[in-house]
Amino acid sequence: MDKRSLIFVLVLVAAFYFIHNFFDKKEEERIKEKQAAAAYMQKEEVAPEMSYPPSTFSPQVENTAKENEEEFYVLENEYQQLVFSNIGGALVEINLPIHDEKNSSSVVRAISFDKVMESDYPANDYFPSKGYTSYQGKSSKGTLGGYYPLLRRGIFNRSGEKTIAIPPNFYALNTVSEDPTTAKLHYRVTRLEKDLIEFETVESNRRITKTYTLPKHALEAPYCFELSIKIDGDARGLQLTSGVPEVELISGNFTPNIKYLMNRGRKPQVEQIDLPKVASTISGVQPDWISNSNGFFGIIIDPLTDIGTGFGAYNIAGNTDPTRLTLIDAHYKLYPADKYPGYEVYLPLRSSNQLAKFRIYAGPLEDDLLKIVDATFSDPARGYNPNYILAMSFQGWFTFISEPFAKFLFMLMKFFYQITSSWGVSIILLTAALRIMLYPLNGWSIKSSLRMQQIAPQVSVIQAKYKKDPKRAQLEIMTLYREKGVNPLTGCFPILIQIPFLIGMFDLLKSTFELRGASFIPGWIENLTAPDVLFSWGYPIIFFGTEFHLLPIILGAVMYFQQKISSPLPKDTSQLTDQQKQQRLMGNIMTIVFAVMFYHFPSGLNLYWLSSMVFGILQQWYMMKSMKKTAAVKT
Repeated sequence: MDKRSLIFVLVLVAAFYFIHNFFDKKEEERIKEKQAAAAYMQKEEVAPEMSYPPSTFSPQVENTAKENEEEFYVLENEYQQLVFSNIGGALVEINLPIHDEKNSSSVVRAISFDKVMESDYPANDYFPSKGYTSYQGKSSKGTLGGYYPLLRRGIFNRSGEKTIAIPPNFYALNTVSEDPTTAKLHYRVTRLEKDLIEFETVESNRRITKTYTLPKHALEAPYCFELSIKIDGDARGLQLTSGVPEVELISGNFTPNIKYLMNRGRKPQVEQIDLPKVASTISGVQPDWISNSNGFFGIIIDPLTDIGTGFGAYNIAGNTDPTRLTLIDAHYKLYPADKYPGYEVYLPLRSSNQLAKFRIYAGPLEDDLLKIVDATFSDPARGYNPNYILAMSFQGWFTFISEPFAKFLFMLMKFFYQITSSWGVSIILLTAALRIMLYPLNGWSIKSSLRMQQIAPQVSVIQAKYKKDPKRAQLEIMTLYREKGVNPLTGCFPILIQIPFLIGMFDLLKSTFELRGASFIPGWIENLTAPDVLFSWGYPIIFFGTEFHLLPIILGAVMYFQQKISSPLPKDTSQLTDQQKQQRLMGNIMTIVFAVMFYHFPSGLNLYWLSSMVFGILQQWYMMKSMKKTAAVKT
């Protein structure tokens, strides 16, 4: 690769890296701006832009529970542990079992964060977090570890006491109104069975009955349950909350999103709303469903009966409803609470006394799972399909470029995974398959580079001869290139060809739940969607953080070796021409740039690029050997 080609590739790679970081910084700034604006909402406990019809109700004071009267109830199957509170008759926890021998049906894999929580912060890793009652009786304590909390649920100190409690209006599926006391109403349990729980509260002007039901056949509807709400009396101004999903870092970034589905002319159309700075109201729509997601996991609320028009989305300050991430190395503020706000959706209920029914999906946004749920609830006779699969989000700033490549790459990866049962090996085989498909183009580029090396002495002679006339030297060199059938720009083709696939793989690792927690080498590469961790320490260091990632270092070393192979230079540095010195310098700079750029990228992306370079070296070695044999025969 000559000087101009190297400069071109460096500029391209640097642009990709810095644009990515630029948008990340903009996102951080945008999130910080939200915190001050959200303060008013937290003081009032109700979003200021919430619009309710006028109401004449006057809640009874004795029907509002005190904090020490809160009790918890549990419904559970192989996919979910639903923890209800008698405050609001709402969900305070949705815990998803982590896959192991006991929970073989679950698709949620443990990641390093789960292990850190269990070992270093056990008080915040009990499921349920407090004592509870189930159909089998009372339990004084939950299970340590083994679950993923889909909802934010407060912070406990080391002795198990709650230091930051979640306000009831942040519970999932609570009924709230313009009066803050509505969210805190005390419900009593009227039925508690294995797969059903019923709550009831009575005020002076209405009775609210809420019934939650788990599916009889969980395998046909994984991560699903149903809610019915019956309001006798004044039903005006009531809304249903979605709850606030826990933070999920995807490639080190926080990427929550809120979507809703509309069927327009029988064609489903998904709209993604901008995350609100304080609050936003979507008016004049009756969505088929609404999804509140943290990226890999989400809560889909699907009204099965008519509800009110429009809905609201609200920003919840991270200090008010903090994520468990804030516990990790809190002394060094590794994950400051104000950097991770939450988002909640409110759906209006009908002002009539009709029974309202909702289907809830609360679990991983995984392709195969959502297809199963869609197939279970579809009704071909009336052309109905819930289309929950459309709640999946494709992450990335270059999705218009990368999404087609990412889908193609994932199709190949799934094929190789069925053979190998390892996503890491699938990435390597995928890289090999791409190298085979692109073999002619890469081969053409390598041949051109080798011819460039062969005529390098002649180029040096021309440069020396016309040292005082650079324009003449350039003309003579271009003439030589035409005579030898060489194009200097083809040297950067191997990298240019792979850039769309590289971006596609990068976005694929941020968008595909199947790769979350997928281990390749235990103890080192344990999550393909996160950087590899060879070892870690407590005190954060600039750029490195608290973890050492080995794969990017290996990648840089292999790239340096590849430069040596593709552009061999004299060992005696005194014999190097100015162009060769520049070439060596540019090659070293490029190696450092890639190693730095890839340091915080997912291990799956490092594995992909590393494998691609290794296969490229093998192809180049083979072609160099073949060309030498051909030259020897001709001689």
